Amino acid sequence: MPLLILRLMFIVISAGLGVLVFRSHDELLSFSWIVLAGTLLLAGAVIVIDMLIRHKRLDTITSVYFGTVVGLFLAYVIGLALIPLPIAEEQREQLQLMLALVLCYLCISLLMQTRDDFRFIIPYVEFSKEVKGLKPYILDTSVIIDGRIADVLETKIFDSQLVMPRFVLSELQAIADSSDKLRRGRGRRGLDMLNRLRAGGEVDLQIYDRELPEFVGQPVDLKLVMLAKHLEGKIVTNDFNLNKVAKLQGVGVINLNDLANALKPVCLPGEVMEVQVIKAGEEFGQGVGYLDDGTMVVIENARDQVSKTVTVTVNNVLQTSAGRMIFARYETVGEPTSAKSTNRS
Repeated sequence: MPLLILRLMFIVISAGLGVLVFRSHDELLSFSWIVLAGTLLLAGAVIVIDMLIRHKRLDTITSVYFGTVVGLFLAYVIGLALIPLPIAEEQREQLQLMLALVLCYLCISLLMQTRDDFRFIIPYVEFSKEVKGLKPYILDTSVIIDGRIADVLETKIFDSQLVMPRFVLSELQAIADSSDKLRRGRGRRGLDMLNRLRAGGEVDLQIYDRELPEFVGQPVDLKLVMLAKHLEGKIVTNDFNLNKVAKLQGVGVINLNDLANALKPVCLPGEVMEVQVIKAGEEFGQGVGYLDDGTMVVIENARDQVSKTVTVTVNNVLQTSAGRMIFARYETVGEPTSAKSTNRS
């Protein structure tokens, strides 16, 4: 909407300048419509060129301020360069006014659409545009699928802006469209969790559309590390390998699995839950299932229950930086009570 208003104002002011030009020159009165049409055509051409240059953003107030200052300064410098030329004073002023209008529009439009790539540089000093808040948090695909990030955000621990890169969102959509049922379920869970974060209103979540030149040909994990360096932020993940790579690159990482290590486990020994057995385990008699967040559940006596949903009792919960694993037991019908007690112990 701000760009639309700016473009409409640009066309109206351009038309006014066209009227001013032919009214100040009697010899142009007979060509008034041609002058007016030429001015509007020039304004339209500038707008079309601007619209063809996409993917640019910046805060409106800042862009208007810097764009106006830079545009007027450039018009003033060009006006000084026109003084030696054999041009009448009145014509030079009108040409300078037209240049000021065009340059101000181009500067404002450019800054409005390049906020993620704005740099104002003085020799030996660089003032870079910073994301709102102290340091932004860049979200990884795994932490969105995990889902615990929503509960953590509700505690108000993260007080800075959350950044969701476009390439991470694309990876999440690809997982949701996977032909594998398990991966598709995890991907859809991640999309639902992302919608929950955006619909909450209390979380400042921004989709980062910018593709940095160094992203070309790099995997998603390295793109996250490069983006964190570019924004001077931290990566929020529960991916063990990404955690290691980021620390080697000197990038701050918040690992939700490490955070969970300091808290009470979600599942406690003795709790009962329902799990679908997906495949047979590595040990004799074991079955393997997964919770909605991807946590592996190793189930004793469930090898012959593949593709079935069974009720199991949690024996132990193993939580490490690499993830969480739950060990449970499926109590078959007719199993002796003494055997159950022995196994639980």
